[in-house]
Amino acid sequence: MVFFVPDPSRRRIPEAALARLPLYLRILGEVADEGTAQVSSDQLAELAGVNAAKVRKDLSYLGSYGTRGVGYEVAFLTYQIQRELGLNHDWPVVIVGAGNLGQALANYGGFTERGFSVAGVFDTDPAKVGAVVGGVRVRHLDDLSQVVQSRNVSIGVLATPAAAAQEAANRLVRAGVGSILNFAPCVLSVPRGVSVRKVDLAGELQILSYYEQQRAIATGGTQPTGATARGVSA
Repeated sequence: MVFFVPDPSRRRIPEAALARLPLYLRILGEVADEGTAQVSSDQLAELAGVNAAKVRKDLSYLGSYGTRGVGYEVAFLTYQIQRELGLNHDWPVVIVGAGNLGQALANYGGFTERGFSVAGVFDTDPAKVGAVVGGVRVRHLDDLSQVVQSRNVSIGVLATPAAAAQEAANRLVRAGVGSILNFAPCVLSVPRGVSVRKVDLAGELQILSYYEQQRAIATGGTQPTGATARGVSA
């Protein structure tokens, strides 16, 4: 397998542009499945819900400008994005927390399909340790360091309650994990150099609630059907 070594002279991709690359990658996979070989920035923009200028700017960080009047070759652009995101080789991950969310994540086939194999699932609850989820036997959190080091794991997923998240993050960092995907409803404190991405499901629902409320107001209502008023005091 050929590994891509990033060009140190290339500009660092801004966070906002980086966040859109997985979206472009998913769209490219969908159009490829339909037999499409070329795609324009206008088409990508429409499917991604952004403007074409932003698409062209995002892709320019990859060194890909497409061909005027033709667009981008789907297969090659897919390769470029996968290479930039480090998806040209597998990334084993560990999941800390074997509750309902942790089990759902371990059973999610999309991880493996995208090159993220589950190297281990961990918990401290004796009732969960020893169970098999997603084809992986749940181990005690005390075994985390051994698995991380033996499997060369650099990405950890936190699916613990908020109260246990910081300690679990500390253990991941001590074991050598450099990137954490945090599903716990809390803010983590980690050393400089450790990357954390937070998945805030409740926050996303609150944003959708805002849009629903605005939609109701725009159509002459005061609140969506079925919604109940909640008092807010200062």
